[in-house]
Amino acid sequence: MDRVQSEHLDRVRHLRESFVSANERLVARLRGASDEAAERSAEGAWSAAQIGWHVATVTSRFAAMIAGDLGGPQPLSASFQERAWSEVAAAIPERLQAPSAMAPPPHVRRAEAVAALEASGMKMARAFDALTPERGGRMGVTNAVVGTISVYQIGEWATAHIARHNRQAKRALGEG
Repeated sequence: MDRVQSEHLDRVRHLRESFVSANERLVARLRGASDEAAERSAEGAWSAAQIGWHVATVTSRFAAMIAGDLGGPQPLSASFQERAWSEVAAAIPERLQAPSAMAPPPHVRRAEAVAALEASGMKMARAFDALTPERGGRMGVTNAVVGTISVYQIGEWATAHIARHNRQAKRALGEG
């Protein structure tokens, strides 16, 4: 195994472990909540179940981008230098408005959100399995929220997205 392949496998293993950990925490939070608590929403805010549905929808989209099943990633310029994820994350605004296609329906059942999160997690696992070093490091996207990032960093964004919304779900459930 050459250095490029070894570094790729290490990076994908780290992405997978971070993603699984974040997704499992959100799933556990929803599993541990009652239906009533998870499906209750405050005025103008999503319920914890709606948050889970949103996360699953976005995760499925990220997985499709990583796997190449959905357009978006393009070849990066030869001069592209990946910024540390911590730098990218620091520039993400505290409050964002989800695109309408990613907004949850008016009522989402807790069980539906859990099932969607588990299904989207499987899609992400398959996307990581299919990821090549060339796609991970030489392809990327430019987005108003994160700037230009590599396909590897889409996996980091997916994990950060889950963590961000897990904190939101915690507040929606009155846990903090």
